[in-house]
Amino acid sequence: MWIEKIEVDRKNVERFYVHFVKEDGEKQIMSVDQDVLIEYRLKKGITVTEEQWMEMMKKDDEKQAYKMALRFLAYRMRSKQEVVDYLKKRDIDVRTIEQVIAKLQNERYIDDEQFAHAYVQTQVNTTMKGPYVIYKELMDKGISEDVIAQAMERYTEDMQRDKAIKWVEKINKQSKKRSHQEQKAYIAQLLHMKGFPSHIVEMAKQHVTADDGTEWEALIYYGEKAHRRYEKYDRYTYEQKMKQALYRKGFSLSLIEQFLEKKKED
Repeated sequence: MWIEKIEVDRKNVERFYVHFVKEDGEKQIMSVDQDVLIEYRLKKGITVTEEQWMEMMKKDDEKQAYKMALRFLAYRMRSKQEVVDYLKKRDIDVRTIEQVIAKLQNERYIDDEQFAHAYVQTQVNTTMKGPYVIYKELMDKGISEDVIAQAMERYTEDMQRDKAIKWVEKINKQSKKRSHQEQKAYIAQLLHMKGFPSHIVEMAKQHVTADDGTEWEALIYYGEKAHRRYEKYDRYTYEQKMKQALYRKGFSLSLIEQFLEKKKED
């Protein structure tokens, strides 16, 4: 087959339409990247074999996938697995993906070790996540465990303590409707969910403030709710149910007794 003409793709100046004429007169058009055009020295009038045609198609697929990956990497650093998944979603074949990934790694556009370190540093600087959550996120991004373990050394135990205490301070300011014990339990549950290890959680619980005024305020809140639920019962049953309900909320029996005495006076 020979090249009848070559014209620029007006929608993408980096690509060209190459018009081929086969031996039987059939015409065919191939869209190729400018680099492929240059590499194969394509120009009007030259002859191209079927083997060269197939080779150019493969080369063009690689070039398109490579540029696609570069655009994906332009927004932020990505792990190798993220780039692989991105290309798979765009129906790029496995062989082409492998070649593109190898090229990107060789050019240092992809470096899982560098990515992991940068990711940990960013998460520590900009979020309130615990180490286990960050660890899992890196696992989900396809980073190997040994690389993650090395990167996680950036998230020191002192940093974890500071972060956990900030969570406690935030929660202490937010709620006045929990008993001291309930507040500690809530903090523990939250910190475990945020990915902090048990020894950090236990340390943080000691920073939950115990304030008599706040405790009494919380008791009144829950006590009034319980009172509306149980006031229909006789005195003995009422008091038993009130004590059980408020004790489950973490209030001391002495404080509960004070509340019940106050309700008698009311």
